[in-house]
Amino acid sequence: MLQFLINGLITGVLYSLLAIGFALVYNTTKVFHIAASAVYVVAAYMFYTFASVLGMPLPLACLLSVIVTMFVNWGTEVVIYRPLKRRKASLNVMMIASIGLMTILVNVIAMFYGNETKVIDNVIQKTYTFGELIFTTPQMYQLVIGSVVMILFMLVLAFSRYGLRLRALSADETLFETLGYNTNGTRSGVFVLSGAFIALASCLTVYDVGLDPHMGMNVLINAMVAMIIGGVGRFGTCILGGVLLGVLQAVVVYLFASNWQNAITFVGLILFLFFRPQGIAGYKQRTV
Repeated sequence: MLQFLINGLITGVLYSLLAIGFALVYNTTKVFHIAASAVYVVAAYMFYTFASVLGMPLPLACLLSVIVTMFVNWGTEVVIYRPLKRRKASLNVMMIASIGLMTILVNVIAMFYGNETKVIDNVIQKTYTFGELIFTTPQMYQLVIGSVVMILFMLVLAFSRYGLRLRALSADETLFETLGYNTNGTRSGVFVLSGAFIALASCLTVYDVGLDPHMGMNVLINAMVAMIIGGVGRFGTCILGGVLLGVLQAVVVYLFASNWQNAITFVGLILFLFFRPQGIAGYKQRTV
């Protein structure tokens, strides 16, 4: 049972990274960034190209993948969302545009790389044993790198001026702009930072389980559920929601079967929407 809980914790770290990437955009711009699932896939295939096709060292391949993905995610803001916002399009229109962009990107990737599953490294990975617990090398990377990045992010969010601007934009965009801050510049920075979290979650995941063009949406759904149950409107609550969801799915696999993972995810979401729609650590928001 303890092994399953640890596996769930590691999965929760990956959910948390992607949930932060999604929440950065949603909390600050209110755009439901469905295209993040395609950006996740782009990061995976950039990692595959740099590491497996070009033969670069894994750390360099991951770093380059993160950089490319940051620009791709920023491009969604500049090319899609910002022009729509300038034309005063509704958030529903932006979400539909995001779905369209996701469809285009996924199909372009499938056209160039094919639909079959690919792997980054097919060698037998070294394992680490701590008592009765077993960790693979990819799991160690996921746990250590993911945890360090999230801790650094929380420190920046809490103690830096940039973190203060993020929280201010999330609280009230109109007041943020009225006080003289550069809204477009801050939004661009949000999308760049979001792309970094999405790419890191993607690289850490596909190094372990492989990749295919259609994997992004399922992972993004789990990340969105993690954001909702953790608490919409805050960034750190994504970590709480992601870890809880990962552990819950691991317990379901231990007690029943892996086929029940998605079911328990949506059962948990429905329960939270009925009984605590603001999430575990979120706050009730008033609409005017």
